[in-house]
Amino acid sequence: MACSIVQFCYFQDLQAARDFLFPHLRAETPSGAVRRDPSKSTNWEDDGWGAWEETDPQEPEDEGNTCKTQKTSWLQDCVLSLSPTNDLMVIAREQKAVFLVPKWKHSDKGKEEMQFAVGWSGSLNVEEGECVTSALCIPLASQKRSSTGRPDWTCIVVGFTSGYVRFYTENGVLLLAQLLNEDPVLQLKCRTYEIPRHPGVTEQNEELSILYPAAIVTIDGFSLFQSLRACRNQVAKAAASGNENIQPPPLAYKKWGLQDIDTIIDHASIGIMTLSAFDQMKTASNIGGFNATIKNSPPAMSQYITVGSSPFTGFFYALEGSTQPLLSHVALAVASKLTSALFNAASGWLGWKSRHEEEAVQKQKPKVEPATPLAVRFGLPDSRRHGESICLSPCNTLAAVTDDFGRVILLDVARGIAIRMWKGYRDAQTGWIQIVEDLHERVPEKGDFSPFGSPQGPSRVAQFLVIYAPRRGILEVWSTQQGPRVGAFNVGKHCRLLYPGYKIMGLNNVTSQSWQPQTHQICLVDPVSGSVKTVNVPFHLALSDKKSERAKDMHLVKKLAALLKAKSPNLDLIETEIKELILDIKYPATKKQALESILASERLPFSCLRNITQTLLDTLKNQELESVDEGLLQFCASKLKLLHLYESVSQLNSLDFHSDTPFSDNDLAVLLRLDEKEFLKLQALLEKYKQENSRTAVRFSDVKDGVLPVKTFLEYLEYEKDVINIKKTSEEEYVALGSFFFWKCLHGESATEDMCRTLESAGLSPQLLLSLLLSVWLSKEKDILDKPQSVCCLHTMLYLLSKMKVAIEETWDSLSVSPWWQQMRTACIQSENNGAALLSAHVGHSVAAQISNNLTEKKFSQTVPGADSEALTDSWEALSLDTEYWKLLLKQLEDCLVLQTLLHSRANARAAKVSSLQAEPLPKLSVKKLLEGGKGGIADSVAKWIFKQDFSPEVLKLAANKERDAENPDEPKDGSPRGLFEVAEVEMDLGAIPDLLQLAYKQFPCSLELDVLHAHCCWEYVVQWNKDPEEARFFVQSIEHLKHILNAHIQNGIALMMWNTFLVKRFSAATYLMDKVGKSPKDRLCRRDVGMSDTAMTSFLGSCWDLLQTLLEGKNAFFKDLTSIQLLPSGEMDPNFISVRQQFLLKVVSAAVQARHALAKDRDSSEEAPTTPFEKEQDWPVLAVNLAHHLQVSEDVIRRHYVVELYNYGADYLGEEAILQVQDKEVLASQLLVLIGQRLAQAVLRAQTREGLELLARLPPTLCTWLKAMNPQDLQNTEVPIVTTAKLVNKVIELLPEKHGQYSLALHLTEAVEAISLPPS
Repeated sequence: MACSIVQFCYFQDLQAARDFLFPHLRAETPSGAVRRDPSKSTNWEDDGWGAWEETDPQEPEDEGNTCKTQKTSWLQDCVLSLSPTNDLMVIAREQKAVFLVPKWKHSDKGKEEMQFAVGWSGSLNVEEGECVTSALCIPLASQKRSSTGRPDWTCIVVGFTSGYVRFYTENGVLLLAQLLNEDPVLQLKCRTYEIPRHPGVTEQNEELSILYPAAIVTIDGFSLFQSLRACRNQVAKAAASGNENIQPPPLAYKKWGLQDIDTIIDHASIGIMTLSAFDQMKTASNIGGFNATIKNSPPAMSQYITVGSSPFTGFFYALEGSTQPLLSHVALAVASKLTSALFNAASGWLGWKSRHEEEAVQKQKPKVEPATPLAVRFGLPDSRRHGESICLSPCNTLAAVTDDFGRVILLDVARGIAIRMWKGYRDAQTGWIQIVEDLHERVPEKGDFSPFGSPQGPSRVAQFLVIYAPRRGILEVWSTQQGPRVGAFNVGKHCRLLYPGYKIMGLNNVTSQSWQPQTHQICLVDPVSGSVKTVNVPFHLALSDKKSERAKDMHLVKKLAALLKAKSPNLDLIETEIKELILDIKYPATKKQALESILASERLPFSCLRNITQTLLDTLKNQELESVDEGLLQFCASKLKLLHLYESVSQLNSLDFHSDTPFSDNDLAVLLRLDEKEFLKLQALLEKYKQENSRTAVRFSDVKDGVLPVKTFLEYLEYEKDVINIKKTSEEEYVALGSFFFWKCLHGESATEDMCRTLESAGLSPQLLLSLLLSVWLSKEKDILDKPQSVCCLHTMLYLLSKMKVAIEETWDSLSVSPWWQQMRTACIQSENNGAALLSAHVGHSVAAQISNNLTEKKFSQTVPGADSEALTDSWEALSLDTEYWKLLLKQLEDCLVLQTLLHSRANARAAKVSSLQAEPLPKLSVKKLLEGGKGGIADSVAKWIFKQDFSPEVLKLAANKERDAENPDEPKDGSPRGLFEVAEVEMDLGAIPDLLQLAYKQFPCSLELDVLHAHCCWEYVVQWNKDPEEARFFVQSIEHLKHILNAHIQNGIALMMWNTFLVKRFSAATYLMDKVGKSPKDRLCRRDVGMSDTAMTSFLGSCWDLLQTLLEGKNAFFKDLTSIQLLPSGEMDPNFISVRQQFLLKVVSAAVQARHALAKDRDSSEEAPTTPFEKEQDWPVLAVNLAHHLQVSEDVIRRHYVVELYNYGADYLGEEAILQVQDKEVLASQLLVLIGQRLAQAVLRAQTREGLELLARLPPTLCTWLKAMNPQDLQNTEVPIVTTAKLVNKVIELLPEKHGQYSLALHLTEAVEAISLPPS
């Protein structure tokens, strides 16, 4: 394994971020030109050959070159920071910033990949003129026990030229801001907790260090973590409650004023260090002289290193004291009392708020605490050299420093000396990679094997220095301290190397052990390719050649790679050398890598691959069991089994096998269980589909089906636990593997039974084989339709697969759905090759019926011994749930085939002018797509096809008339002679399209109804016209289809949708333009205001006139809202008209009841009363109800009036029957209460008897008042008995709910009626 660079993320739209940060680059893009995505730029000639030289580049000659360079190197001018957990990236420039967050999305190849997308963008400056100078993305650990190791959230720390340090959330919400020094912030750096590797190493605390031109401020990590969490919670509470007056918690920090140094550019906070006794005495002697004294316990000191000038590198030591409090004690001290000058409560909080709710900044700056002086202890004086950056190693022992001379200097942090220097790296960017040794990869010594298979001893740690030289466009990896260069990559000249140097904040020695976040120590951002890369370095590269067996193995691997690339006629000699090389490799992982490269070689024949793998496997088996790597042994065994399978399949495909069985259409019909009529229908459908589909299909004759290289075969399959599985491959690769297995069998050129037996014994499951077989069958549709004999081969193959073990479950019965057949039906439903899918469905139905009959026959023979099984099988077919699903699928596939045939058909002569919108191909159909398309999906597909072919509405009418004439040949035909001539002229150019349309109408009578189809065509044309308004004929065709819609509801609805969606804005713009100009506007004005040329606008206005003619009646309606006009006969009428109609119908009912009552009164009283109110020919109330339905009058009003009239004339027995037809019975009960009151008023008040007056005195006052208000003169029959009225009162109480306002009145009426009905005492 060698050093490698790997892409792990891409940018979704990096150019959008560049245009936001550099508006002048966006503005200089020429109008009309398409801005290219910088991630797709592949120009290798942007840089000259002189880029490899170390001299400074020459100044550009003109501004054009400067702009071109800035467009590619713009990332060098930005402040860039990436979270170590790769969940947030910040790109900032001046006042603006862009926050990028990763999202998983599908790439063009269909694979999921992580892409950085813009999550937030905006301005960060609060004070006028301040700019961003540095930024950090610090992930904060979650405090929940159920955390998965990902950070809870990420805080963005930004330093400004004003001296402020501000903290933001991922959404750009400002949490807090702190003014720690009035000078500009130069650099922000962070240190998080790391578990000490050795017991003697001092445990380092978390901190955030801020560099100013003459000071360093360090914020305690624990205090910062708690403050940020509290601020974030308070921001959430403030946003919820709307209160922003909550004060944030205090923050503890240290501030050191750096002295005796001219210029500071960068810094590194090493952390707390404790000197040894010798170093303590040496330091005391250097500072205090010969008579200096030392303490018994060495003091703890915080070490800081700065780079700049005079000195070039400065070393500072801040004494911490011997009683340094713990982090928790520090937090308590800050909260209660703190008198030390080293810790100060943070002051000058500005409050937190969103950038969208920014408030005015106070003019008076908060108080800035003075710095504690700190003199430089020593340094590396070099008056000519100026330091540019410093990068601390993960172990805090080494640091890489860059300078303006193009050097990279390696410092020993503890000793303060330079131990190595690299030359020729001007403007270099540095980073570190720390690799921990994997103990399982160590080669155990002979005779010293661990019983558990893992060697003993601690893991070693190696540090590699990564240097990116932008002048040369090269990324190098060096082994430290004095190691060689272990890797070099050409990466381009405009990248940025990001090395955070920290991980997740908020962990301790307990929680950090359980957290294993996926982090990249170093990242390379390439704006040209739009990718983010990382470097993988194996541990063995840090070992010397004498001690590293891995180095020898890598040498053998390189030799093997060269041997595989060499061209040699003697394959036997190459095979022998390869065997020797792979057997000499020691490491199992390297040996596996070597075998993989051998099997992936395209130069070696199959025999060499098999022999090499067999030799390696035999060697491993002959070794001692303890020294053999189990993973390598299983890998060799699985690859050898796959090679044997490849050999067996290749031999079967190479045999000269041809079936001599005669084949006829009758045999095929019997095989598919179809009668002659059904088989002929299937043949006709497939023949039409084949003819129309051949026009659009493309076939490459050079493609060899059934041939698969062994390298590709091994890449597709994997062997695990005696089962062969297919790796995640694309559809084309899946078909290629299936063709290798089954293509010869489907053509009758290979033994089907032998192939199935071979595949089953190799470990391929029947379900996997069925999936491969169907993928081949459904993808090779053209070849299958040309050779019908393949249907018999498919039948044989499917039957053999179905008889395999675990194919069809033994518990399957006729009342359940078999997963085996459901898998096949699902593949047919999803397939877009409808001809092959229909044939496979017929074969599947035939095989399923055959197996079902066999099972039924077996059960029947066991139940009824001696039964004639042949007669049983031939006379009937076993009924099962799967059979019904097959029949449903066959009908669906047949419909889909008819529709697909129609959509593939084209007219013989097309118009000369074809729009680009009409040239786009239609998508292929499947049963799944039709089912998901809903009710209008079929009509929508046909409408799109009609638009592509640009057929007139007469074509649809022609096919509909043909279908109607075929169904009703004796019906007289109407139409003008001119229409017949037009249809005949159209028919000459259409070919078979009218017949296909007629067949589609027959298959989809509801979905392709003429009005529905015209509506979809109308909408499709206007949608396409809206995409290109210059195509005025599209709008004209849309109006033509609208005129052919016969249903007024559909026509009006489609017209209104067209007007409101596409036309009203353009029409308004056109009218305003003509009103402003006062004449016909010119082409330029039309394009500017309306969006179309003057010619197109003329046609547009004419078509709008036709549309409005369809909608409007009358000149005054033009100036009203279209949706407020009710023009349809079935719409709502004027209430005055409805009132007049209702009065008329009520009079009809009253007159009918009156006439019938008068007729009954004239008859003899002894004659039996009629049981029905009217005769059949005189049933006027029923006629009135029927008329009410057509005249838009409420039918229930007529029925209620009829009931009241019956009671009014005393026909209570007929009224009770009529009540059953009334819907609103509460209103009827209220009307009947009035009639009851009139009857009681007639009986009590009008009689003026003594008994009546006594009764009236006993009634409640409210009831008396109500009865006095009744007018008995309206009663038509005053001789109704009181007993009959009592029944009516009880009926009214049944109809009224208890909560009704008149329910109590009805109860009082009950008491009154009972009192009247009682005889006087």
